[in-house]
Amino acid sequence: MRKTMRIAIAILFFVSFSYGQKEVQMPKDLPPYGAEKPLRPPSVHSAKLDNGLTVWLVSEPGFPKVAFTVAVQGGFASDPADRPGISELLSKTVDQGTKARTAKQIAQELQAAGGDLSASSKKDFIEVSTAVLASKMDAGIAVLSDILQNATFPDAEVTLAKRNLSDSLRQSESEPSFLARRAMAKILFGDHPYHVTAPTQESVAAATSVDLRRIFAQRFRPDQVILVAVGDFDDARMMEMVKAKFGAWKAPGEPPIPVPARPSNKLDHAVFVVTRPGSVQTTLELGSFGPLRGDPDYESAEVANAIYGGTFSSRLVSNIREDKGYTYSPSSNLNTYRTAGVLVTHADVRNEVTAPTMNEINYELNRLATTAPTDEELSKAKRYLVGNEAIQLQARTALSGQLAGLWVDGLPPEQIGIYGQKVANTTAPEVEAAAKKYFPAFQTAIVAVGEEKVIRDALAPLGIPVKALQ
Repeated sequence: MRKTMRIAIAILFFVSFSYGQKEVQMPKDLPPYGAEKPLRPPSVHSAKLDNGLTVWLVSEPGFPKVAFTVAVQGGFASDPADRPGISELLSKTVDQGTKARTAKQIAQELQAAGGDLSASSKKDFIEVSTAVLASKMDAGIAVLSDILQNATFPDAEVTLAKRNLSDSLRQSESEPSFLARRAMAKILFGDHPYHVTAPTQESVAAATSVDLRRIFAQRFRPDQVILVAVGDFDDARMMEMVKAKFGAWKAPGEPPIPVPARPSNKLDHAVFVVTRPGSVQTTLELGSFGPLRGDPDYESAEVANAIYGGTFSSRLVSNIREDKGYTYSPSSNLNTYRTAGVLVTHADVRNEVTAPTMNEINYELNRLATTAPTDEELSKAKRYLVGNEAIQLQARTALSGQLAGLWVDGLPPEQIGIYGQKVANTTAPEVEAAAKKYFPAFQTAIVAVGEEKVIRDALAPLGIPVKALQ
């Protein structure tokens, strides 16, 4: 068995190396794809406690673990104007002590249950998750419920977290991709709350334990929270535990933080320069508005994006990586939030090919918006998306996270199954319509991070206005 494994690894290494040197020619007599199996969506038991806590349970007997994901409404977009990104500091300190447990006790109890805690902040919500042994799920849910209801944010722990976050942020601010993301969010959203992508050094320095306790009390309330559990358990017993641990949790009297309004979709088609003196590369990021997760053409746009730049065999990758060698890993993504969808193209290129790369990206955007995909492109894109979804749903932590995200977006758990069906049934005319609506190059704003003179000189012949980022 070990010998077979070594041979397989050697073959994979050889193929990977050869692929980097020249295009691999596949045999022409390969058999056709087999019949496509429909994606089997999970069976979700939905409930709501009297205090407003939403509970989604997915019982999957077998592997003896349980994944818990909690989504709390209100992330970066809900942060105070004078504390942008403070949600990230909150997520890094929410498990550092409660009224009954120290940070050390929290870590030890979760480890004894076979897991640990992860917390992160998104634009629309804060996510807290853990995965524990099924035999220890009562201990896991006890710690989780204590954190969600009784986090105390000790001064010493907050001070340490602030120092670590400041160091991490300083490192991120030296990376062109981080600078491009921050600039693109500002260009897309202006003063809308979605423009915040990370804290600032100023907001980290100004944040206090008092700030965190106040924000925690405002957002961590049962009527603004979902608890998702996926794993080896009995639904009835799990609901008993949830009611026992969360039933006494009460929401404050004031109204919850409102959902951000849908931003304006107006963009300047221009290049916004983020100066990075001495850079030998230009980081290009193109952004435009796309559909929401629940829009009727969301799945069609996903297929269109897979054809354009969302897969390794996409048009963009084949063009500027495989054919021309301008960049190693170009990509495009369709990102969705509660009230906005964004299509982003990213490429890091050598200074001398800044202009030709920009030209080819525009070409591929416009080609997608004006020409129909081939049957092969359509089939490959749909199979990739459905297959990727099927693989992700095998991981319980991924499934619980996806379900929590659907709830945040105001969508039912059945949306997971609907997504796969709609992707599989997407037609070429539907892809054409989505591409025409969302992908034309003139609808994009462009961020270029690098040497300003190089960028201005390179892009001047393309006739796109070049502006300094305000």
